[in-house]
Amino acid sequence: MNQQEIHTLRQLMEYEAGRTAPPKSFPTLPDIPGGRYTDPRFFELEKQHIWRKTWLLAAHIDEVPEPGCFMLWEKAGQPVVIVHAESGTINAFYNTCSHRGAPVVTEPSGKRARLTCKYHGWSYTHDGELVGMRDPEDFRDLDFSCRGLKRVRCERFGNLIFINFDPHAPTLIEWLGPIANEWQEFQFDKCRLAGRHIFDLKCNWKIAMEANTEVYHVPSIHPKTVAQMLDHRRNVNTLYANGHGRMIAPGRDAGSQLRETMTPKNIRLIDTVGVIGRTCTQSYGIFPNWVSPLSDRSIPPLLFWPTSINTCRLETWTMVHDWGDGPAPELTDMWTVETDSGVELGAVLQEDTQFGEWIQKSMESYGFQGVPLSYQEARIYHWNQFADRMIGIDNIPPELRVAQVIGEEWIYPNDPRIALMREGLAAAG
Repeated sequence: MNQQEIHTLRQLMEYEAGRTAPPKSFPTLPDIPGGRYTDPRFFELEKQHIWRKTWLLAAHIDEVPEPGCFMLWEKAGQPVVIVHAESGTINAFYNTCSHRGAPVVTEPSGKRARLTCKYHGWSYTHDGELVGMRDPEDFRDLDFSCRGLKRVRCERFGNLIFINFDPHAPTLIEWLGPIANEWQEFQFDKCRLAGRHIFDLKCNWKIAMEANTEVYHVPSIHPKTVAQMLDHRRNVNTLYANGHGRMIAPGRDAGSQLRETMTPKNIRLIDTVGVIGRTCTQSYGIFPNWVSPLSDRSIPPLLFWPTSINTCRLETWTMVHDWGDGPAPELTDMWTVETDSGVELGAVLQEDTQFGEWIQKSMESYGFQGVPLSYQEARIYHWNQFADRMIGIDNIPPELRVAQVIGEEWIYPNDPRIALMREGLAAAG
């Protein structure tokens, strides 16, 4: 961020702290229909459209570090194999042999010179080309050139590997929009994977995710953790195209010691991170399922994956700056703790997830109709608006739609609060 952007953010923090109502031009947010968390019709629409058309974080280059390395990826309900090709390119394919549909790999990860189906021995290069089969003389007029593995779109942002099942989707950089530029200071091309874990939760995936996309709950749920580290009344939300969002809240001096305990040890700080990333909680929501604070200490995405309409998986990552020839950081991450029974969620995420199952049961009750959201929870409403556009509003039953009330005037780089703030400063001066 440049100095003007930093100055404006600081002013907006004070504007947020001083306001006694939502900004006068901010729309009233209608209730989010309750069926979006419980109705099988909406769950199927999510599978058909959201998970099929968006860029999804799948892997880190450390998981396929050398040519020939591969890994299976099935988080979005499709069998995918990600492979590091001899050319250095990272490719993704459906893990489906073009002969009889058997998988070409069955191990979670490994390294092979070829991807070879164990059923009938058809063999493919790391670029998906069919190069060998058993008893080729028994096939008549088989064109090898059109029998390769079916490709899944795969692009990288630094060391992160994303996939998209839609051949017509925008590029990853287009999808991220201005956020891609904001992320340059965090050096994603030099981040190393220090920790990655998966936890099963008994609630709809959006219930779990939304607990991490607003600060309204911070004083209630995190009085001894997050509330000590950030000033939620000075939080500044920013809405971006494609359903993305950002929050920036200034840190509290009282939380500095607690922040240290949540940071992997022996890490190299990312020296290009600016003052906002060093002193504030700077967190992004990337549509559809990424939530992550970013700092000079770590890049720790949280990913939320549906496993059924009322269950999901929380995937925790911690990435740190490349430690080069220095000592490797302790391979713990900021989201989990080691216990005698294994890896468990740390304090903050235990607090965020403790009510998920209870909320799910309540939402399935006869008494639940919908969710009234506050101005502080605008990122949730913005996400839902874009989800409907991604699905196609006409494809959604009317009782499950959200009204498109947040207009383009609130989408970055537009921000009516800046004019309101300056009017207030001028009046005061």
